[in-house]
Amino acid sequence: MACYHGGMQARTSYLPLLLGLLSLAAGFNALAWESRPLADLAVYPARSAQAQVVSLNESRVAAEIAAPILRLVPEPGQVLAKGALLAELDCRDYKLAAESAQAALAAAQAQARLAGQQRERAVQLAQQNFISRDLLDTRETEWAAARAQVAVQQAAEKTARRQVDKCVVRAPFPALVLERLAQEGEMAAPGTPLLRLLDRSRIQVKAEVREADGADLAQARDVALVTPAGRHPLRLLRVSPAVASATRLAEARFTFAGESAPPGASGQIRWTSRIPHLPPELLVRRGGRLGIYVATAGDTKSAPRFQALEGAEEGRPARVADLPLDTAIVVKGAGALR
Repeated sequence: MACYHGGMQARTSYLPLLLGLLSLAAGFNALAWESRPLADLAVYPARSAQAQVVSLNESRVAAEIAAPILRLVPEPGQVLAKGALLAELDCRDYKLAAESAQAALAAAQAQARLAGQQRERAVQLAQQNFISRDLLDTRETEWAAARAQVAVQQAAEKTARRQVDKCVVRAPFPALVLERLAQEGEMAAPGTPLLRLLDRSRIQVKAEVREADGADLAQARDVALVTPAGRHPLRLLRVSPAVASATRLAEARFTFAGESAPPGASGQIRWTSRIPHLPPELLVRRGGRLGIYVATAGDTKSAPRFQALEGAEEGRPARVADLPLDTAIVVKGAGALR
């Protein structure tokens, strides 16, 4: 009996200790993790990418006719307005051809006037039955052929004058002269490049951005090109849907919202994201994917659930564009959750 009583007493003495441990474990479980709303945790990081100012047109302006080059006007580095004189070609042969075409046109017009007068007389005589119908048809045909010849000579005269116009080469757009490709005195043939010009009126900024930043740029604020010369506000035109397989970068194009930087200038595109991001220290990896634990607001008993974040990278803020700002994010104890 004494032994049995001692056993009962020993078991009774362990009971408070057991209850205390269970209570302590329950307390630890309740305090194993903490959460805060996304609105308190969200950051809006600044982004950047390498960029360069480019022109949509970098043209080799060429001669359109065969003629000696009399004069090349601009020098490399000069800034030109649209229509500025670039080159003059020897035009004597083309002017003679234009004069010949003009004389041929005058002859054809005179022949057409004569044929018209003969037709009118033939019509009058035919009404009085003094000539046959066949002769009247002949006069009608001669008049139609004369008018057609006038049209042919008019086209020839316009072509000759157009060739004369090509003796003078002008800038097709507001340009910066990059290089002279020919010399005065040389014989130019159709297609011979004379000058290399850069279009100053169609300037854009080209940048290579991360695939994940494409959607971010569409909503970004304060987008600007920063160069050693200063800061230039930009407006996004488009982000290419094509992504380079090696670098996972996509080409983004911008236009200047104010004063533009000179073509060829390089720098960085910088912008501030409008999409909420979570700091990288809140991310955990589960099943090979980076994500966060999301809890039910006000519920400390239900286990938080893991939510993978697409495009999340180690050491970088992760986009959480699809989560409401009142979402409860686990900020402590996430490492112990499974």
